[in-house]
Amino acid sequence: MYNIFGFYKFKKLTSLKLKKKSLYSLFIKNDIRGTIIISNEGLNGTISFKSNKFDNITTSLKKIFNIKKFNNENLTKYKFQAFHKGKIKIKKEVVPLGVKIKKKISDNELTPNEWNKFIKTKNTILIDTRKNFEFKVGTFKGSINPKLNSFREFPKYFKTLKKNQKIGMFCTGGIRCEKASYYLRNKGFKNVYQLKGGIINYLDKINRTDSYWKGDCFVFDNRVSIKHSLKPGNLSICAGCREPITKADTKSKNFEEGVSCPNCYNKLTNKQLQRFRMRQKQIKIAKKSGKKYFYQREI
Repeated sequence: MYNIFGFYKFKKLTSLKLKKKSLYSLFIKNDIRGTIIISNEGLNGTISFKSNKFDNITTSLKKIFNIKKFNNENLTKYKFQAFHKGKIKIKKEVVPLGVKIKKKISDNELTPNEWNKFIKTKNTILIDTRKNFEFKVGTFKGSINPKLNSFREFPKYFKTLKKNQKIGMFCTGGIRCEKASYYLRNKGFKNVYQLKGGIINYLDKINRTDSYWKGDCFVFDNRVSIKHSLKPGNLSICAGCREPITKADTKSKNFEEGVSCPNCYNKLTNKQLQRFRMRQKQIKIAKKSGKKYFYQREI
């Protein structure tokens, strides 16, 4: 059994290369896979490892970054390793907004139960701060889709909002809506709230019968999507465009296993098609010989 551990922390960090080296040693020692992004503004990660190593790994992470607790963390059990490999990246921002935020104000988090009450109040608008394709997989009833292809597009979208509006924002694990909240609060918005722990925390804490969530929640690992109680969904990933696809999509005449799907079959170049077909051929050869090809999903 494996743990899938998501976490983030907004904190001024220095000596990033040294911290990356310490993380690398931790990854190797504990066979950790997944991604951790570090920057001068903090860290953000989702990693997977054997369940019996949880205490040791989380203690080591906090020691490396000299923190007592994360802004938020979520933990899911899964029977397979959720990632193909481990990556540690140094970036300008842990989640790229593209603008500087002077003051980080985070006194506006709502628990899942508080969120349910909040979204029923009058004149409240819900904003999904995730990408457009994530919104299509699932979202809260009545939420607004800004149709973002990148989180950097959010500052442009905010210009359509009014400062006296009561706004609730949400994302997968909490970091995007928290940073969006910081941004709006710095721009003079007063009634801005965010879902604590994001959608993952909501699906973990709220029963389906009491839920305002519709569909699945897209996640950036081998599960592809999750449902209530954090159970894996039924979606898979197109090997061409890397967007989620349904079982119905795989039966389409425009679907080619390991190559393309109805969303991208007419958008790929000949070079891409050739490369993807070669990759799929290698996967089939590996399966036939009983070996695991690097990009083969663990199911």
